[in-house]
Amino acid sequence: MSEFQRLLLSVAEALPWLDRSLEPWQWLGALSGLLAEQRAGASVEDWIVDGEAMVHRSAALEPGVILKGPLWIGPRCKVASHAYLRGGVILCPGAMVGPGCEVKTAIIGPDSRLAHFNFVGDSVLGADVNLEAGSILANYWNERDDKTIRLHLAGKAMMPGVEKLGSLLGDHVRVGANAVLSPGTALGAGAVVPRLGLVEQDRMAQQAAR
Repeated sequence: MSEFQRLLLSVAEALPWLDRSLEPWQWLGALSGLLAEQRAGASVEDWIVDGEAMVHRSAALEPGVILKGPLWIGPRCKVASHAYLRGGVILCPGAMVGPGCEVKTAIIGPDSRLAHFNFVGDSVLGADVNLEAGSILANYWNERDDKTIRLHLAGKAMMPGVEKLGSLLGDHVRVGANAVLSPGTALGAGAVVPRLGLVEQDRMAQQAAR
């Protein structure tokens, strides 16, 4: 098991139908097919299936939410007004997405919380992660000619071979208000990013790869 698979073990345990042999960013690439399989076997007693959206009956969605499938919104989840979920999203049991958030191609782990006005793109969050207001998980090197994503965790580097990848956050990570996590950020369990903080691990990943 790689460092990155261990980092998101809580997500694999919450979603036993994920392939544990895959790296977390590979789960994102497989979301469309995985969620189609879940919709096909959904129990009408427990789930509401509307097109490509699959919402557990115990979940609460406020007015004004925009859902663009495929989506899997699990038990006890809450999605607040004017949140925008698109491009393949999983909300594990107990996850919360606050007002005005955009979540794109991401897995939000059990009991994790996006406060409000967050952007989470192409990311996997572990259990009990908390993003304060306005924090951004960027997923693309818009300003660079070299779009290569490089990951760095526990002294090890990996190039996942994708041009869009946001953050991989372990359990109990705390991200302060208006902080920015640059593409390819990986944070271990319990990490804290201060308010207005900038996390940019690309240079460390390049050095570790040499």
